[in-house]
Amino acid sequence: MAGGRTSDLEPSAVVKVFSAGTAGCVADVTTFPLDTAKVRLQVQGESKSLSEVQNAKYRGVFGTIVTIGKTEGPRNLYNGLLAGLQRQLCFSSIRIGLYDTMKQLYSRGSEHTGLGTRLLAGGTTGALAVALAQPTDVVKVRFQAQIQLPENASLKRYSSTIDAYKTIAKNEGVRGLWKGCLLNITRNSMVNCSELVTYDVIKELILKNHLMTDNMPCHFTAALAGGFCTTVVTSPVDVVKTRFMNSVPGQYGGAVNCALTMLVKEGPSAFYKGFMASFLRMVSWNIVMFVSYEQIKRAVVSECNHNYQN
Repeated sequence: MAGGRTSDLEPSAVVKVFSAGTAGCVADVTTFPLDTAKVRLQVQGESKSLSEVQNAKYRGVFGTIVTIGKTEGPRNLYNGLLAGLQRQLCFSSIRIGLYDTMKQLYSRGSEHTGLGTRLLAGGTTGALAVALAQPTDVVKVRFQAQIQLPENASLKRYSSTIDAYKTIAKNEGVRGLWKGCLLNITRNSMVNCSELVTYDVIKELILKNHLMTDNMPCHFTAALAGGFCTTVVTSPVDVVKTRFMNSVPGQYGGAVNCALTMLVKEGPSAFYKGFMASFLRMVSWNIVMFVSYEQIKRAVVSECNHNYQN
């Protein structure tokens, strides 16, 4: 702290955790229809035994959104949003809010952190976040995959978010709420390493080379790059994760069996189903998330400084 002014301080870990969770919710509300389209495209082609309704054909990102809006109603584009917001409050708070803290821990307080340290920090917070937030992710995916045609209301898997938690725990055991946890830890560690580290490195390079100031255009550019890298790296794991979480007990012998079944029945292209939806969702989510995150951090710090000075 220079001259005792709080404005010279970096935002605390508490501020970062709060800002990340809030920004994650803002990003989810903004991009949820894209996420729903992604899930529907990813589960399309599964075994018909899950439900004859799953035979609905979707073509492209916006075609899927239009189809859902026409056949099920626009509200169903946000089916599972409550679980999604619960997930962000747990998930983003940890994986993004604690990233800098973990980075400092691994670098032992050094101002210069290498790529390996950043990757380790991203992998750690990603894994911790999944371990805590996995039940919310399972419920969110199942709601998004659930087709709710007005004439087939009786086929609804769950009546509410709370009912979903209770039903899964009752029918599949508490372990059912952590279904695909190891796969999701793998996936989200990869997401964190590609998304956060790319954002971190590119933002640092932009500022170091004086290409932009530490403001919205810089945050937008770094978030765009992070979203692209993340989509390319994580799409195959994301598709398997979605399929496995949405499966009924006994449908697959495990995550590996799920991946092998996809490969045999649908071919390698199955691992990139919904790629454009994933790309659009990830890039737009990243932009909204990181721009909101940086602005919320500044607003909270500014308010704290104002209160301190008064």
